[in-house]
Amino acid sequence: MSKKIEEYSLESLMKKIEELLNANPAPFQGFNANYQFDIDGEDSGVYQLHFQDGKAAVQEGSDTPADCRLIMSLANFHLFLLGKLNGTMAFMTGKLKIKGDLGKAMKIESILRQYSVKEQL
Repeated sequence: MSKKIEEYSLESLMKKIEELLNANPAPFQGFNANYQFDIDGEDSGVYQLHFQDGKAAVQEGSDTPADCRLIMSLANFHLFLLGKLNGTMAFMTGKLKIKGDLGKAMKIESILRQYSVKEQL
């Protein structure tokens, strides 16, 4: 039986994202970028997602310069992963703040949309 997204800690959710991405790297093949997610709320944290040479890696903290920083609440992060929060609308309404490359911010949404996170958690 699958867990609901809210039942995952932020750390275990980020590890699950890494597993899902690496199980099917085709959507980000040939794409290299470093993302940073600054998540606030009940279970807050800073995590980076690195796409490099057809592999995805998640690490806690902000050790590497990020091409794009996405800043949002944990609740909005859940909705974003489930495809229930459109990145553009979230940005326009202040639910998502973006620092850095806006094009890469749009790219991460299109990559994640290709994974059925809701089905795989």
